[in-house]
Amino acid sequence: MLDLSTTYLGLELKNPLVPSSSPLMRHLDKLRRMEDAGAAAIVLHSLFEEQIISESQKLDFILSYGVDSFPEALSYFPDIRSYNLGPDGYLEHIRRAKAAVAIPIIASLNGFSRGGWIEYARQMQQAGADALELNMYYIAADADQDSAALEEMYLELVNEIRQVVTIPIAVKLSAHFTAFANFARRAVAAGANGLVLFNRFYQPDLDLEALEVVPSVHLSSSAELSLRLRWVGLLYGRMNCDLAVTGGVHTAEDVLKAMMAGANVAMMTSVLLASGIDYLPGLLRDVETWMLEHEYESIAQMRGSMSSKNIAHPAAFERANYAQVLRSYEPQRMRW
Repeated sequence: MLDLSTTYLGLELKNPLVPSSSPLMRHLDKLRRMEDAGAAAIVLHSLFEEQIISESQKLDFILSYGVDSFPEALSYFPDIRSYNLGPDGYLEHIRRAKAAVAIPIIASLNGFSRGGWIEYARQMQQAGADALELNMYYIAADADQDSAALEEMYLELVNEIRQVVTIPIAVKLSAHFTAFANFARRAVAAGANGLVLFNRFYQPDLDLEALEVVPSVHLSSSAELSLRLRWVGLLYGRMNCDLAVTGGVHTAEDVLKAMMAGANVAMMTSVLLASGIDYLPGLLRDVETWMLEHEYESIAQMRGSMSSKNIAHPAAFERANYAQVLRSYEPQRMRW
């Protein structure tokens, strides 16, 4: 009998499929449907730092980072009340979600600076969240802010939240760090129990007719998975933490690749937004079918089997693969 179970952030999960933060998570009926469809845990939509700032009217704590125009910048931020609940409503949503489903509920905080949201981390734990995901979204656009200062800002935040909660913490990171492996190790040392790779920064677009900068949301595709596989494969067995892949998980093959690279769970958002919650049972069946056909007995058996730690030629995850890829590419038709 196949054993699809895995562990993530100390939580025992029936399989590695975890729907991640999206507008779907606002609705209890959708959470129940995800559980019935086979989801092993759920990451709720994020509580945004901007919401906490707006409610508390305490902006002083961000001034230390030189964001002098932050109140003006807020005017460009969408009205996230239409996307999300306020801070108190979010805490109540955690309580109701815990009552609605039996699978673990992971709360999410989206922000970048120290302040009131540290206290909300404590309140999320009190509301019943099984774990906390810190979705750290910050664009380092200030030319006077160096990478060391930015990294310290992140690490201090992880450490301070670690001091106020006892539930596991996962840190959702971008790949935009000069020495990512070193920063990942320091994030774990600061208190992270897991790393979620990677955050997808939504890019602005330009409206040529209105001459305006407009928000642009593009769902992910499986083509984005490769970056995640590389870094999970490099970090597996070298970091004392769990690893989650997010961004580019759409098919059973994507899930299996994530496991073989070394991930504990495969998180998905775009495929559920595009194909619906009813996509999950078929995805799970496809994973099971592949495992049976290839004589795998468990997720544990395959996890990390193709990480840099366990393959014959680990340089394939590093620069040595660069020249080989270029040499191997031959266009079907060349026109000169």
